[in-house]
Formats: sequence, structure tokens, C-alpha cells
Amino acid sequence: MASPNSSPVAIVTGCASGIGLATAQVFLQEGYRVFGVDVSDLDFSKLGGQDANMGFKKANLTAEGMCEEVVKECIEKFGARIDVLANVAGVSDAFAAADTFTDVEFTRVMAINLTVPLHLMRAVLPVMKEQKSGAIINVASKSALSGAAAGVAYTASKHGLLGATKHTAWRFKDAGIRCNAVLPGGVATNIANSMQQQYFDMEAYTTLQPVHNLNTPQGKPLLVTPEHVANAIFFLASEKAKFISGAALPVDTAWSTI
Repeated sequence: MASPNSSPVAIVTGCASGIGLATAQVFLQEGYRVFGVDVSDLDFSKLGGQDANMGFKKANLTAEGMCEEVVKECIEKFGARIDVLANVAGVSDAFAAADTFTDVEFTRVMAINLTVPLHLMRAVLPVMKEQKSGAIINVASKSALSGAAAGVAYTASKHGLLGATKHTAWRFKDAGIRCNAVLPGGVATNIANSMQQQYFDMEAYTTLQPVHNLNTPQGKPLLVTPEHVANAIFFLASEKAKFISGAALPVDTAWSTI
């Protein structure tokens, strides 16, 4: 394990629960210093005694200038070093289709799922370029590859995030910076709580439900846990993935094959 003065640094969004919390836990266990961000409070008791290596900011990352502020505060706490950015935070839409989505829902989903990750990438890239190394991992979704897994807003946001991942991987391939995406399927998290039920499109959802059932039949438990996804994120950040960039790694028990 690296010494406290030289241990690597990771920024993790959505760190208070679900995949984000599991990701923070994995990086801490592997000797990283972690700067986490979430719109909700963080229960530090879940960090396994790694409080000293964890920085946290409760913030709404869609606020103007907040992504830049997060990077600034991370550097103030841990020094001018950022080895990993894990863009985990995200929200669900209410399955509304192109004929029923509202501007309010579309704007919210795109801001959190696409604009925020892009702003954070823009904010960390100068640091990574200066140190000639870095790994960015974006949490996309089955919906980054499919039009039959979510509503039009979520689908567009995750397709966009995967496109941004690939573009960044190519643009900075000679700068020592890698950018990859993980694509979870159904995972036991609280993302469903982020759905704005007043916009729920039942007619559209009924066309998607058979596809969902191919991943997790009704009445069956979800097999993929936040820890499984966090381990994939850590792998893509690690030296074991040194020559992997621009990849879209499914974590979905083969759901991505259909």
C-alpha cells in the first residue's frame, strides 16, 4: 500500500449510496485517498475506518461552477494530484417516450447524467495532462447501447455519455489519460427513488418491460450488486487495464448481448 503522502487520489460522485458508495469503499480499501461528492449526506461509519483518507462535499453538481469547485477542494485537501475520476452519480427518468417527455424531466436527466460528468472531465483534465496520467470511468448503462431499456431522456443521456467517453479516450490517448465506461444492467440501488413519478409513462413502460424481464424476471432478485460494478470501475482504473481505453464494459450477466 502506498504511503499517505504518495497514495493516489480518486474523485467519486454519488458516493453516499449504491454504486458510488461501493466505489468509494473499494478505492479506500486499495489505498487511495478519495474525495466524494453527493447531494445527500454521507454516513462515514460505512467507510470501514478510512475516514482520514476520505474527503466529502455535499453538493448539487448541476449548480454553476460546482464541478470546478469540487476539483479545487480536492486539490486543497490532497494536493495537486488526481489519478481517477469516477462519474457515478445519475438519475432515472420516468420511461417517457419521445411523444410524452417533458422539458422539465429531460433537462434534469441530461444535466445530471451527461452535463455534470462532462464538466467534471473538463475540470480534472488539466491536472491529468500536467501529470501525464489519469483514468476516467463513466458509469453509463445498458441504455447506452439500447433503445429498449429506459425512457428517451435517460437513453439519450447515456448514449451521449458513452460517446463522450469514446471521444475523450481518443483525444487523450497520447497524453497518458484513459477513459472508459461501465454499463450496468439491473442493480440493487436507490436510483428508482430518483424517478419523478408524475411523469411516468405507463404505455411506454409496457413496451420495455419484456426487455427488462430478460435481465431480471419479475419476482426474481437482482444478481448484480453495487460491489460488482465498483470492482469493474476499480479494474478499469488500475494498471491491469493500462492499455484499455474507449471501452464499454457491461456488468449485466449478458443482458447487453440482446
